[in-house]
Amino acid sequence: MIAQLALSVLLAAILLYAWTEYRRSPAVALLSVLAATAGLYFVWFPAHSTWLAELVGIGRGVDLILYTWVCISLLVLLNLHLKLRTQMELVTILARKAALAEALSAAARPRESGDPDREF
Repeated sequence: MIAQLALSVLLAAILLYAWTEYRRSPAVALLSVLAATAGLYFVWFPAHSTWLAELVGIGRGVDLILYTWVCISLLVLLNLHLKLRTQMELVTILARKAALAEALSAAARPRESGDPDREF
């Protein structure tokens, strides 16, 4: 009973977080709500997870939940990797444009007599 209450509080916190983040990322919020709701259901009715696991050919309900969690985690990891790679590509493009703009503005400036880069 204590484990059920603790897990329920954690899953309720996930529901609350998903609700507050809905505007920022509706798809992630919706998937979080679905996962947390399913988690709450299986926390309070664990026999149903065992029945569902046996229905799909897995021995125990906890194994089904674990396999599902691993798959979801891998999808999240892939999504984060792709977003990070996109961010790094954007930073590279921005750095190139900044370097080119700096070089062009330096070339367009008139050189002063005390300039150490002055060519003779």
